[in-house]
Amino acid sequence: MRTVRIRTFTMLGLVFILLVPWIFFLTAHFLQTKTLSLGENQLQKQRIQARLSEITHLIGTNSGNWMDPIWQNELQTLLREVKLDVVILDASDQEIYRSKPGRERAWLSTEQFSMIEDGQVLGRVVIYLPNSKAVSMIAIVSGLLLAFIIVAVAMRRLILKPLDRMSMAARQIAAGDWEVQLPSSKITEIAEVRNGFEVMVEGLQQSFRKQLEMEEERRFVIAAVAHDLRTPLFALRGYLDGMEQGIADSPDKLAKYLAACKEKSAQLDRLVEDLFTFTKVEYLETELNRSTIDFELILQKAVDSLKPLARQKDITVIMIHSGADCSVIGDAHLLERAMNNIIDNAVRHTPNHGEILVQCEKDEHKVILTIQDTGSGFASDELGHVFEPLYRGEVSRNRSTGGAGLGLSISQRIIRQHGGELTAGNHTDQGALLSGWIPSATA
Repeated sequence: MRTVRIRTFTMLGLVFILLVPWIFFLTAHFLQTKTLSLGENQLQKQRIQARLSEITHLIGTNSGNWMDPIWQNELQTLLREVKLDVVILDASDQEIYRSKPGRERAWLSTEQFSMIEDGQVLGRVVIYLPNSKAVSMIAIVSGLLLAFIIVAVAMRRLILKPLDRMSMAARQIAAGDWEVQLPSSKITEIAEVRNGFEVMVEGLQQSFRKQLEMEEERRFVIAAVAHDLRTPLFALRGYLDGMEQGIADSPDKLAKYLAACKEKSAQLDRLVEDLFTFTKVEYLETELNRSTIDFELILQKAVDSLKPLARQKDITVIMIHSGADCSVIGDAHLLERAMNNIIDNAVRHTPNHGEILVQCEKDEHKVILTIQDTGSGFASDELGHVFEPLYRGEVSRNRSTGGAGLGLSISQRIIRQHGGELTAGNHTDQGALLSGWIPSATA
């Protein structure tokens, strides 16, 4: 839709207001004078003077017929042809004849003649002449009023009504009504405000939806983590009650109870740490402590920290060094946390005597990592939910492994914060395959 700016509309309105009265004036002038010339028209004056002479001669030579209806009809016909009006008065100024009875023509100019015969005044004749100036003034005023009305109607339709509807829409949005029909306008400034308003409404809708999603996710996380915390807490309390009641009455039982308490406390510590990290990367949006770090070294630290857990299951963790410069710019603590979660997930879901292959290499402007295990891999219906918070699959992600379902979600979010991506799949041989990338520091 083509639009016009307010200043252009204003200029067009002013031109229209000035032009319409001028058109009305010229039209009225042409209808009266049969010419568009605005100067003195000598021929017109001569024509009017000839008509006056004709009328006065007719009236003066027929003084005896002033009261005769037949003669009055003939005079009426002549007056209609020459477009003049006449009033005939007797010597005492009593009206004898009026060409247009009941109509006062005070705003017209007049010519008066006294009719004298044999030195005696017979009466007086008043002839109403066309007043072109009065007609022109009426035409100008009429045109001016019409122009103002048209411009006012256009202004109301194009400017005032859209602004009023925009104001109503703002109040509706403030009341929580998002389904608002914003008005269109042919005025550029109002159309731009409308477009900006529409973008604002869409942004508010997205923000509101995101807020609802985050609130729902927050409730879900709190409920799920509370449930996960309750299980080890209940078990830990049971072992402690047993020790207090003397059930662990031998060194072997006491050692067994203490080992179980230590395992449950470690599980609680892991759940709390996962929840804290998830909250930090998901909701707090803290600034990263960026520095140039060796990503291969980060992977090696994660592998070393999880080797004791891998030895308990006789799992071999192999770190393949590419020898390339795998430096990245990022937060060393968060990246180490992400790699710990990924490798920990692989160790927990790899069966005894299995193998985990960790590799880091550089490809153009990216540092690529792959972690492959010899477990059962992800089920086909799990792949779309692997990185959802607190999601556990039927086979590879259940509470028996000790996870809260936040590890991979946290890892993906940390890598995305560093401008990279993490994806999950299954290797062609067997087992899960997690692959990702982070922009290289030398990109």
